Amino acid sequence: MTGSALLEVVVDVVALVGRILFAAIFLGSSVAHFTQSEGMGALVESKGLPAGRLLVLVSGVLIALGGLMIVLGVWADLGALFVLAFTLPTAFLVHAFWKETDPMAKQNEMVNFMKNLSISGGALLFFSLYAGHAHDLGLTITGPLFG
Repeated sequence: MTGSALLEVVVDVVALVGRILFAAIFLGSSVAHFTQSEGMGALVESKGLPAGRLLVLVSGVLIALGGLMIVLGVWADLGALFVLAFTLPTAFLVHAFWKETDPMAKQNEMVNFMKNLSISGGALLFFSLYAGHAHDLGLTITGPLFG
């Protein structure tokens, strides 16, 4: 095996590990969306959103599909958009720290807002990488849906 072939294998494995680590939060959270939908729905409604339980269940499906698509490399670009469709609205609608008056609650919501904003950036990066360069990122089941 040549040096460049070995490097390609290493890069492919690192990309796979990165996909698994990135998607782990969504796969774990999707389980909570289904098993704790009542409580999570009440939290969503307390933030002023309607049909909290339904939103929790729909978002659970969205992040489960997105996470699985990213891990398996099945239209990973679309999976990244599914994740983005969850994290970006959640940052602004659920973790609106600027609405909090209690300092501890404000800090907690700010941390979660920034986490979701950061993950949204990662999802956009995943989308651009897999939509534009998936043929160079091995260990996927399919190519990109877009691109």
